[in-house]
Amino acid sequence: MSDASDHRTPSGELVLSLKGVSKHFGAVSALTDINLDVHAGEVVALVGDNGAGKSTLVKVLAGVHQPSSGTITFRGKQVTLSDPATALDLGIATVFQDLALCENLDVVANIFLGREMSPLKLDETAMEVRAWTLLNELAARIPSVRIPIASLSGGQRQTVAIARSLLLEPKLIMLDEPTAALGVAQTAEVLNLIERVRDKGLGVIMISHNMEDVRAVADRIVVLRLGRNNGVFYPDTSNQELVSAITGAAENSVSRRAVRRQAQQEQREGGQR
Repeated sequence: MSDASDHRTPSGELVLSLKGVSKHFGAVSALTDINLDVHAGEVVALVGDNGAGKSTLVKVLAGVHQPSSGTITFRGKQVTLSDPATALDLGIATVFQDLALCENLDVVANIFLGREMSPLKLDETAMEVRAWTLLNELAARIPSVRIPIASLSGGQRQTVAIARSLLLEPKLIMLDEPTAALGVAQTAEVLNLIERVRDKGLGVIMISHNMEDVRAVADRIVVLRLGRNNGVFYPDTSNQELVSAITGAAENSVSRRAVRRQAQQEQREGGQR
C-alpha cells in the first residue's frame, strides 16, 4: 500500500465523523470502536467480508439502529440518530440495496413517494419539473418521468433511487451495493452517477463487494473485519493487500501496518488544525 503521505488530504468540509462507535445485539458485538471520517466531495468505499459489520454501520447512520456507545458528529455537531426521519432531516440519505421502488408507479411518483404530506405541497406539474431537474443533474438516461418503474433497466432504477435521495438536498448519501446484479453498461452508468454526486460536493459512503467498482470511484477504502476497523487504503492499493485486510490472511503485517499508517495520518492532520 502507498504511504498515506502520498495521497491528498481531503480538502472538503468534514461532514461525518464517528469516534469509538459500537453496536451490541445482546451478547453479540456487531461493531466495536469504529472510527470513520467522510468529507464533502469524497467517496469512501466501505468494504469487508460478509458479517464484517458494513450493513449494521449503515443502519446506525440511517437511524435504523442506535449505537451502544461512541459519538457521531455531523457537520461539526454531535448528533443522536434516533430514527430514520431524524437522519433524513439532518441531511443523511440512504439508498438501500432493495431500492424500495414501486414498480406500478411512474418515475415522478417514486421520487416523491412518502413526501405527499410535504409542506411544499407541490402540484403534479411542479413535481414533474422537480423530477426532471434532479435527473438532469445526474445526466440520467431516462426517456420520460411518466413511465412506470417496471419498464426501466436496473441501472435506470438505481438512477431513480439516487435522484429520490437528493430530493431533500442531503449532505451525505450512503449507497448499499449500488452495482449489484447490474451488467457492464449499467454498472458504468451507476458509477458515473456516483461521480456526479461527489462532484456536487456531497459526501458518499459506498458499500460494495466489487473491487473494480470501488477502485473506479473511491477516494479512500475503509476495511471492516469482524466489526472492527482494519485499515484505510487507497485505490492504488494492490489486490493482495486489500484481500489480506478483508480476510485477515496477513493480519499481523499488512492490516496492522495499514492501521498504523492511518493513525499517523490522523496525527498529522490533527497537528495541522
